[in-house]
Amino acid sequence: MELEQQFLSLLGIVEGLQKRVYQLEEENKLLIRGQKQILEWVEQNQKDNMHYQENAPYELQDSIGRPMEGFFPKVMDGNLALEEIVTNGKSLARFGDGEFAAIAGRIRHRFQTEVEEGLQQRLKETLQSEEENLLIGIANNYGSLEKYTEQAKREIRCYLNPQVRKEHLLLLNPEKTYYDAYLTRPYVMYRDNQTDAPRMRFENLRRIWDGRDCIFVEGCCTGLGVGNDLFDNAGSIRRILGPAENAFSRYEEILDCCMKQEKNKLFLLALGPTATVLAYDLCRSGYQAVDVGHVDLEYEWFLRGEACRMPIDGKYNNELGEEQVLLPIRDKTYISQVIADFS
Repeated sequence: MELEQQFLSLLGIVEGLQKRVYQLEEENKLLIRGQKQILEWVEQNQKDNMHYQENAPYELQDSIGRPMEGFFPKVMDGNLALEEIVTNGKSLARFGDGEFAAIAGRIRHRFQTEVEEGLQQRLKETLQSEEENLLIGIANNYGSLEKYTEQAKREIRCYLNPQVRKEHLLLLNPEKTYYDAYLTRPYVMYRDNQTDAPRMRFENLRRIWDGRDCIFVEGCCTGLGVGNDLFDNAGSIRRILGPAENAFSRYEEILDCCMKQEKNKLFLLALGPTATVLAYDLCRSGYQAVDVGHVDLEYEWFLRGEACRMPIDGKYNNELGEEQVLLPIRDKTYISQVIADFS
C-alpha cells in the first residue's frame, strides 16, 4: 500500500513536470513569435525610414517651390478638372502607377498581367497628347504629401523611389498642366477621411453624370453602382463589358462598339490601363469620356466607414493581394443594362 502511494505521488510529480514543460514550450513559442514580430517591425520601420529619407527632400523642397533636380509637374486640383468636365464637356484620361509601369514595360497590378507593346505605345501617346478637350490626370505625389494618411504616405514613398520618379519626369512636360488623378479616389487615402469631407467630394463627383445618359465601359466583374446608390442620379445606364484583366486584348472590338453609340452619351470608363487609352480615342472622335477607375470601390469603402481598403463581395479589386472568388453578377437591373460583352 505504501509503495502504491509512493508510485501515485511520483506519477503526480511527473504529470506536474510534463504540464510545466508544456507551459514553458507554449511560453517559448509566444516569445519566439513576439521576437519575430519585433524583428519584422524593425525591418519594416527601417524600410519606411529609408523611403522617407529618399522622398523627404522633395516633400520639403515643395514648400519653397523648387525641387533639388528635375521639376515638379503642374498638377491642378481635382475640383478644377471636375468643373471642366461638367461645364465644358471635357474628357479625362488618368495615369496611376499601373499606367506608368505599363509604359516602362513592367507589371504592377493585376489589371494588366502581360506586357503589351501596343498598350505601352498607346499609353505614352495618350500621356503626351495635346488634345484640346482631353484632361490628363496624374497623381499629385511629387512634392508635399500632407493631405494623405500615414499609410498612404508610406505607400507613395515606397513606390516613388528615385528611379521611378526619374522615369515619370522623362515622360512628363514641365510646361503642361495636369490634373489630380485622385479626383475619382476621394476617400481612403486622405487624412480627413473620418470627417464629412469625403461625402462632399462624392456629392461633387455625382455632378458629372447627373441626369446624363451614360454608357459604362467596365470589366466584367467591376459592377459599377451595383448594390449602392452612387449612380442613381444618372439619366440612364447602359454597359459594355470587357475582360477583368488584360482588357487591351479586346480593345478594337470594345472601341468599335463604343463608336456605334450616339455622340450625346457620356462614357464612364473603369477598365484599367485600357480605359486611359479609350478615353483618349473617344475624345478624339467627339465623345465625352471620363476614366472613373476605382470610384465605385472607394464609395463602397466610404459607406462602410472603416477608412481602409477591404474586399467587397462580388467586385473585383486589383489592389488586394489575396485571391478573390468572383462569381457572375446576377443583379437583374445590371444584366438588363448590358448591351455588349467582350469579356
